[in-house]
Amino acid sequence: MTKIAVIVGSLSTDSINKQLEKAFESVAPAGTEFVSVPVDLPLYNRDLDGSYPEGPTRLKKQIEAADGVLFITPEYNRSFPGVLKNAIDWGSRPYGTNSFRGKPAAIAGASTGDLGTAQAQQALRNVLLFLDMNVMGQPEAYFNISNVLNEDGSIKDSAKPFLTEYMQAFQRHIESTGA
Repeated sequence: MTKIAVIVGSLSTDSINKQLEKAFESVAPAGTEFVSVPVDLPLYNRDLDGSYPEGPTRLKKQIEAADGVLFITPEYNRSFPGVLKNAIDWGSRPYGTNSFRGKPAAIAGASTGDLGTAQAQQALRNVLLFLDMNVMGQPEAYFNISNVLNEDGSIKDSAKPFLTEYMQAFQRHIESTGA
């Protein structure tokens, strides 16, 4: 069983990136378990390093128990959302207890624009590399959501092969990094 922690950088209940998470989960290789990691956390504050709140503590444990981490991000102002950065800050702190260190990671995202979330993913990649994560380079997955999902949320037949290959590539990446 491969356990993948999934962090979607959105608080919106009808987020297209949460829909994308479900699409990836539906095409993941057999034996893959998705664990959704909530990002509705208080703002990171170093004063709490000695007494972590329940939500951030749960986030750290979910990351540590996972074989890999799939980040699915919207794009806000050519970068990833603050709520995602906040979750990353909680997971990488306090100093010396970076729960992300050495974990295999993949990045995906969807928007309503033609460039998908390419800029957000590049900014996020820089942060994940700093955290010493093993970030999958290829394939890249940034979409205009209308090319991936039908109005009812089902995966378009034309998108299913790519989504499937993406999840297979992430599985191989996890296995190759020895996580």
